Amino acid sequence: MDFNNTQIAFSMKSANELRNAKFLFTAISNPKLVKMLKALTMSALKIKLPIAWIVKPTLYRQFVGGETLNECTKTVKLLANYNIKSVLDYSAEGGTTEKQVQRAFDETIRSIDYAKGKPSIAYTVFKPTAMAAGSLTECSQEELQKFRERVFALCQRAYDNNVRILIDAEHYATQDIIDALTEEAMARFNKKRAIVFHTLQMYRTDRLEYLKMIHKQSQEIKYIPGIKFVRGAYMDEERKLATQLGYDDPINPDKETTDRMYDAGLEYVMENIDSFELFNGTHNYQSNLLLAELIDKKGIKRDDERIFFSQLYGMSDNISFNLAAEGYNVCKYVPYAPIRDVLPYLLRRAEENTAMAGQTGRELLLINAEISRRRRKS
Repeated sequence: MDFNNTQIAFSMKSANELRNAKFLFTAISNPKLVKMLKALTMSALKIKLPIAWIVKPTLYRQFVGGETLNECTKTVKLLANYNIKSVLDYSAEGGTTEKQVQRAFDETIRSIDYAKGKPSIAYTVFKPTAMAAGSLTECSQEELQKFRERVFALCQRAYDNNVRILIDAEHYATQDIIDALTEEAMARFNKKRAIVFHTLQMYRTDRLEYLKMIHKQSQEIKYIPGIKFVRGAYMDEERKLATQLGYDDPINPDKETTDRMYDAGLEYVMENIDSFELFNGTHNYQSNLLLAELIDKKGIKRDDERIFFSQLYGMSDNISFNLAAEGYNVCKYVPYAPIRDVLPYLLRRAEENTAMAGQTGRELLLINAEISRRRRKS
């Protein structure tokens, strides 16, 4: 597996799109510039200045599929041409009012209905906290019941449409509530195959043992767990909260421990693959290579529907496109939402790239290599 094959990695991108990506990742590599742009953008949003003209051809073009489900159709079809499926992710920020929660719920229902019968869309997804008006840890019993009803309504719709649905992970403080609901949903809807997928953030110290508990539970009450692995998204916030509130830090002490935990999780699921379905959501080279090797070592077909690799749209195309070219199941997380609603997501994505050690540098190195290769060829 050669993740440095830029001809395959950027086969979907035109010369102009490559130049845009180079410009964008060069800008993102400057933390001070990203911080300044974030402040300016948020100020512009508050006073309702028109900013689509500068955002749409840059950040939006790189990381977002469109403003609506229908606008994403072109991106979904393009990816499908390269054996890459899509996960359409409504990425507007969650709100605190019933109206905002209802909007997120309705849009997720639409995404599930849109995915029905479309082989090019592998999964649907939702953020649990977007389904509750306010913090889950401070909600009334009435609001918690509404939250539960919304989550189960989404899972029921996915089951009825035979569409797999990913339930994203959240902060440590609210994850116990989400764990319990997701376990119950998997037990209800995953009798014959995995429809509902649980997300495990493997930077948490307890997730490997929790995975084993899920396996034991599923064997006892007869269901197939869908497991989505990620490394985790809230490390700095979790550590601050643990210090402020006086509980043990729930995060692994270093990246090396998280890497070991993540890979151990992959190995555990693959050792028991007849009892699981797996979604490998990572940009890490080693973890992707490990899973590819485990699939081949076990003699499993590379396009076995129980196992998917996934990366974010606009990032790590060298991983996604090269895995797909080798016949593995690959999907891209494709965010969509109106420009003003998706901006907070885009700004976080820019910040994450800035903070992610080596990620932006790798993207730029690969983009420059492909630009040079095309110049030599011409």
